[in-house]
Amino acid sequence: MAHQLLKGRKGLIFGALNDKSIAWKVAELAVAEGAEIVLTNTPVSIRLGEINRLAEQCGTIVIPADATSVADLEALVDGTMEHFGGKFDFVLHAVAMSPNIRKGRPYTDVNYDFFQKTVDISAMSFHKLLQTLYKKDALNEWGSVVALSYIAADRAMPGYNDMADAKAMLQSITRNFGLIYGREKHVRINTVSQSPTMTTAGQGIDGMTEMVGYADRISPLGNATAEDCAGYVITLFSDLTRKVTMQNLYHDGGYSSLLPVME
Repeated sequence: MAHQLLKGRKGLIFGALNDKSIAWKVAELAVAEGAEIVLTNTPVSIRLGEINRLAEQCGTIVIPADATSVADLEALVDGTMEHFGGKFDFVLHAVAMSPNIRKGRPYTDVNYDFFQKTVDISAMSFHKLLQTLYKKDALNEWGSVVALSYIAADRAMPGYNDMADAKAMLQSITRNFGLIYGREKHVRINTVSQSPTMTTAGQGIDGMTEMVGYADRISPLGNATAEDCAGYVITLFSDLTRKVTMQNLYHDGGYSSLLPVME
Protein backbone atom coordinates (compact mmCIF):
# COMPACT_ATOMS: atom_id res chain seq x y z
CA MET A 1 0.00 0.00 0.00
CA ALA A 2 1.52 3.32 -1.07
CA HIS A 3 1.51 6.30 1.30
CA GLN A 4 2.71 9.00 -1.13
CA LEU A 5 5.82 9.55 0.97
CA LEU A 6 7.63 11.00 -2.04
CA LYS A 7 4.81 13.00 -3.61
CA GLY A 8 6.29 15.86 -5.60
CA ARG A 9 9.88 14.59 -5.19
CA LYS A 10 12.31 13.93 -8.01
CA GLY A 11 15.28 11.60 -7.97
CA LEU A 12 18.09 9.81 -9.80
CA ILE A 13 18.60 6.06 -9.46
CA PHE A 14 21.83 4.27 -10.37
CA GLY A 15 22.26 0.57 -10.93
CA ALA A 16 18.99 -1.04 -11.98
CA LEU A 17 19.89 -4.01 -14.19
CA ASN A 18 16.92 -6.37 -13.97
CA ASP A 19 14.05 -7.12 -11.63
CA LYS A 20 16.41 -8.83 -9.16
CA SER A 21 18.22 -5.53 -8.57
CA ILE A 22 17.61 -3.58 -5.37
CA ALA A 23 17.78 -0.40 -7.49
CA TRP A 24 14.97 -1.78 -9.66
CA LYS A 25 12.77 -2.30 -6.59
CA VAL A 26 13.61 1.18 -5.29
CA ALA A 27 12.67 2.72 -8.64
CA GLU A 28 9.31 0.94 -8.72
CA LEU A 29 8.46 1.90 -5.15
CA ALA A 30 9.64 5.50 -5.51
CA VAL A 31 7.22 5.98 -8.40
CA ALA A 32 4.43 4.23 -6.46
CA GLU A 33 5.12 6.67 -3.60
CA GLY A 34 4.60 9.65 -5.90
CA ALA A 35 8.11 10.46 -7.14
CA GLU A 36 9.44 11.19 -10.60
CA ILE A 37 12.72 9.49 -11.40
CA VAL A 38 15.54 9.30 -13.92
CA LEU A 39 17.38 6.01 -14.37
CA THR A 40 21.04 5.49 -15.21
CA ASN A 41 23.52 2.68 -15.74
CA THR A 42 26.56 2.00 -17.87
CA PRO A 43 26.00 1.58 -21.62
CA VAL A 44 27.03 -2.09 -21.36
CA SER A 45 24.61 -2.75 -18.50
CA ILE A 46 21.83 -1.04 -20.43
CA ARG A 47 22.46 -3.34 -23.39
CA LEU A 48 22.70 -6.49 -21.28
CA GLY A 49 19.95 -5.67 -18.79
CA GLU A 50 16.30 -4.65 -18.93
CA ILE A 51 16.42 -1.07 -17.69
CA ASN A 52 14.57 0.28 -20.72
CA ARG A 53 11.60 -1.88 -19.74
CA LEU A 54 11.73 -0.37 -16.25
CA ALA A 55 11.89 3.14 -17.73
CA GLU A 56 8.79 2.48 -19.80
CA GLN A 57 7.01 1.08 -16.77
CA CYS A 58 7.97 4.15 -14.69
CA GLY A 59 7.28 6.67 -17.44
CA THR A 60 10.79 8.05 -17.48
CA ILE A 61 14.10 8.18 -19.34
CA VAL A 62 17.44 6.39 -19.10
CA ILE A 63 20.64 8.43 -19.32
CA PRO A 64 23.71 6.22 -19.90
CA ALA A 65 26.70 7.03 -17.70
CA ASP A 66 29.86 5.38 -16.44
CA ALA A 67 29.88 6.21 -12.73
CA THR A 68 33.69 6.24 -12.71
CA SER A 69 33.82 9.02 -15.32
CA VAL A 70 33.48 12.57 -14.03
CA ALA A 71 32.61 13.77 -17.53
CA ASP A 72 29.81 11.20 -17.74
CA LEU A 73 28.53 12.15 -14.29
CA GLU A 74 28.53 15.83 -15.18
CA ALA A 75 26.51 15.10 -18.33
CA LEU A 76 24.19 12.85 -16.32
CA VAL A 77 23.48 15.46 -13.66
CA ASP A 78 22.98 18.16 -16.31
CA GLY A 79 20.62 15.87 -18.22
CA THR A 80 18.69 14.99 -15.08
CA MET A 81 18.27 18.65 -14.13
CA GLU A 82 17.16 19.44 -17.68
CA HIS A 83 14.61 16.61 -17.56
CA PHE A 84 13.21 17.79 -14.23
CA GLY A 85 13.46 21.49 -15.02
CA GLY A 86 15.75 22.18 -12.09
CA LYS A 87 17.13 20.62 -8.94
CA PHE A 88 16.08 17.23 -7.61
CA ASP A 89 15.66 15.61 -4.21
CA PHE A 90 17.22 12.17 -3.91
CA VAL A 91 19.82 9.83 -5.35
CA LEU A 92 20.43 6.09 -5.00
CA HIS A 93 23.98 4.87 -5.62
CA ALA A 94 23.72 1.10 -6.23
CA VAL A 95 27.01 0.64 -8.05
CA ALA A 96 29.51 -2.10 -7.18
CA MET A 97 31.72 -4.60 -8.97
CA SER A 98 34.93 -6.53 -8.27
CA PRO A 99 36.95 -7.93 -11.17
CA ASN A 100 38.88 -10.03 -8.64
CA ILE A 101 35.66 -11.73 -7.54
CA ARG A 102 34.55 -12.20 -11.12
CA LYS A 103 37.89 -13.77 -12.02
CA GLY A 104 38.00 -15.95 -8.92
CA ARG A 105 41.11 -14.30 -7.45
CA PRO A 106 41.32 -14.87 -3.67
CA TYR A 107 42.06 -12.00 -1.28
CA THR A 108 45.58 -13.34 -0.73
CA ASP A 109 46.34 -13.21 -4.47
CA VAL A 110 44.44 -10.22 -5.83
CA ASN A 111 45.34 -8.55 -9.08
CA TYR A 112 46.08 -4.95 -8.05
CA ASP A 113 44.90 -3.47 -11.32
CA PHE A 114 41.61 -5.26 -10.65
CA PHE A 115 41.69 -4.00 -7.06
CA GLN A 116 41.96 -0.40 -8.26
CA LYS A 117 38.96 -0.97 -10.52
CA THR A 118 37.00 -2.40 -7.60
CA VAL A 119 37.69 0.70 -5.53
CA ASP A 120 37.00 3.08 -8.42
CA ILE A 121 33.68 1.47 -9.33
CA SER A 122 32.41 0.59 -5.87
CA ALA A 123 33.63 3.51 -3.73
CA MET A 124 35.41 6.32 -5.54
CA SER A 125 32.47 6.59 -7.94
CA PHE A 126 30.41 7.67 -4.92
CA HIS A 127 32.81 10.51 -4.16
CA LYS A 128 32.82 11.53 -7.83
CA LEU A 129 29.02 11.54 -7.83
CA LEU A 130 28.74 13.55 -4.62
CA GLN A 131 31.36 16.04 -5.77
CA THR A 132 29.51 16.51 -9.06
CA LEU A 133 26.18 17.01 -7.30
CA TYR A 134 27.81 19.45 -4.85
CA LYS A 135 29.62 21.54 -7.46
CA LYS A 136 26.52 21.79 -9.64
CA ASP A 137 24.28 22.50 -6.62
CA ALA A 138 21.96 19.86 -8.09
CA LEU A 139 20.08 18.79 -4.95
CA ASN A 140 17.34 20.66 -3.16
CA GLU A 141 17.77 21.54 0.49
CA TRP A 142 16.98 18.53 2.71
CA GLY A 143 17.79 16.23 -0.19
CA SER A 144 18.94 12.67 0.47
CA VAL A 145 21.64 10.45 -1.01
CA VAL A 146 21.79 6.72 -0.20
CA ALA A 147 24.42 4.15 -1.17
CA LEU A 148 24.27 0.39 -0.63
CA SER A 149 26.86 -1.20 1.65
CA TYR A 150 27.37 -4.56 3.39
CA ILE A 151 28.47 -5.80 6.81
CA ALA A 152 31.79 -7.02 5.34
CA ALA A 153 32.91 -3.37 5.55
CA ASP A 154 32.94 -3.80 9.35
CA ARG A 155 33.61 -7.51 9.87
CA ALA A 156 36.21 -9.88 8.42
CA MET A 157 34.49 -11.90 5.67
CA PRO A 158 37.18 -13.25 3.30
CA GLY A 159 34.67 -14.42 0.69
CA TYR A 160 33.71 -10.80 0.09
CA ASN A 161 37.27 -10.17 -1.04
CA ASP A 162 38.35 -6.63 -2.02
CA MET A 163 34.72 -5.50 -2.09
CA ALA A 164 34.93 -5.36 1.71
CA ASP A 165 37.69 -2.74 1.51
CA ALA A 166 35.72 -0.78 -1.09
CA LYS A 167 32.61 -0.78 1.11
CA ALA A 168 34.66 0.47 4.07
CA MET A 169 35.86 3.36 1.88
CA LEU A 170 32.26 3.98 0.76
CA GLN A 171 31.20 4.44 4.37
CA SER A 172 34.11 6.80 5.06
CA ILE A 173 33.12 8.95 2.07
CA THR A 174 29.58 9.02 3.44
CA ARG A 175 30.75 10.47 6.75
CA ASN A 176 33.20 12.98 5.33
CA PHE A 177 31.02 14.29 2.52
CA GLY A 178 27.95 14.09 4.75
CA LEU A 179 29.53 16.53 7.20
CA ILE A 180 30.15 19.14 4.50
CA TYR A 181 26.93 18.68 2.52
CA GLY A 182 24.84 18.62 5.70
CA ARG A 183 26.28 21.83 7.10
CA GLU A 184 26.10 23.76 3.86
CA LYS A 185 22.96 22.44 2.12
CA HIS A 186 21.15 20.25 4.67
CA VAL A 187 21.67 17.33 2.28
CA ARG A 188 21.88 14.04 4.13
CA ILE A 189 24.04 11.09 3.06
CA ASN A 190 23.73 7.54 4.40
CA THR A 191 24.60 3.97 3.53
CA VAL A 192 22.32 0.98 3.98
CA SER A 193 24.01 -2.27 4.99
CA GLN A 194 21.62 -4.81 3.50
CA SER A 195 21.20 -8.53 4.20
CA PRO A 196 22.99 -10.81 1.71
CA THR A 197 20.71 -10.60 -1.31
CA MET A 198 20.68 -12.75 -4.44
CA THR A 199 20.96 -9.97 -6.97
CA THR A 200 22.76 -10.63 -10.24
CA ALA A 201 25.94 -9.10 -8.78
CA GLY A 202 25.53 -10.94 -5.48
CA GLN A 203 25.37 -14.30 -7.19
CA GLY A 204 28.97 -13.85 -8.33
CA ILE A 205 30.35 -13.78 -4.76
CA ASP A 206 31.94 -17.03 -3.60
CA GLY A 207 29.75 -18.80 -1.07
CA MET A 208 26.84 -16.37 -1.50
CA THR A 209 24.17 -19.10 -1.42
CA GLU A 210 25.54 -20.43 1.87
CA MET A 211 25.87 -16.89 3.23
CA VAL A 212 22.23 -16.12 2.45
CA GLY A 213 21.02 -19.33 4.06
CA TYR A 214 23.16 -18.89 7.18
CA ALA A 215 22.12 -15.27 7.72
CA ASP A 216 18.46 -16.13 7.20
CA ARG A 217 18.62 -18.93 9.78
CA ILE A 218 20.22 -16.92 12.58
CA SER A 219 18.72 -13.47 12.02
CA PRO A 220 15.83 -12.91 14.44
CA LEU A 221 13.64 -11.52 11.65
CA GLY A 222 15.22 -13.46 8.80
CA ASN A 223 16.92 -11.84 5.81
CA ALA A 224 15.62 -8.57 4.42
CA THR A 225 14.63 -8.99 0.78
CA ALA A 226 15.30 -6.58 -2.06
CA GLU A 227 11.70 -5.40 -1.73
CA ASP A 228 12.21 -4.83 2.01
CA CYS A 229 15.35 -2.83 1.29
CA ALA A 230 13.47 -0.67 -1.20
CA GLY A 231 10.95 0.25 1.47
CA TYR A 232 13.70 1.24 3.87
CA VAL A 233 15.48 3.35 1.25
CA ILE A 234 12.23 5.17 0.47
CA THR A 235 11.96 6.24 4.11
CA LEU A 236 15.49 7.66 3.84
CA PHE A 237 14.40 9.70 0.83
CA SER A 238 11.36 11.00 2.71
CA ASP A 239 10.83 13.72 5.31
CA LEU A 240 10.53 11.02 7.98
CA THR A 241 14.34 10.92 8.23
CA ARG A 242 15.28 14.60 7.85
CA LYS A 243 17.80 14.44 10.73
CA VAL A 244 19.48 11.15 9.80
CA THR A 245 22.84 11.57 8.10
CA MET A 246 26.42 10.23 7.98
CA GLN A 247 25.19 6.82 9.14
CA ASN A 248 25.69 3.24 8.07
CA LEU A 249 22.24 1.81 8.72
CA TYR A 250 21.89 -1.95 9.11
CA HIS A 251 18.91 -3.48 7.36
CA ASP A 252 19.48 -7.16 7.95
CA GLY A 253 16.85 -8.65 10.24
CA GLY A 254 19.10 -8.20 13.28
CA TYR A 255 22.04 -10.20 11.93
CA SER A 256 24.57 -7.41 12.58
CA SER A 257 23.82 -7.44 16.32
CA LEU A 258 24.52 -11.15 16.79
CA LEU A 259 27.70 -12.90 17.79
CA PRO A 260 28.73 -15.66 15.34
CA VAL A 261 26.66 -18.79 15.85
CA MET A 262 28.31 -22.20 15.66
CA GLU A 263 26.18 -24.71 13.77
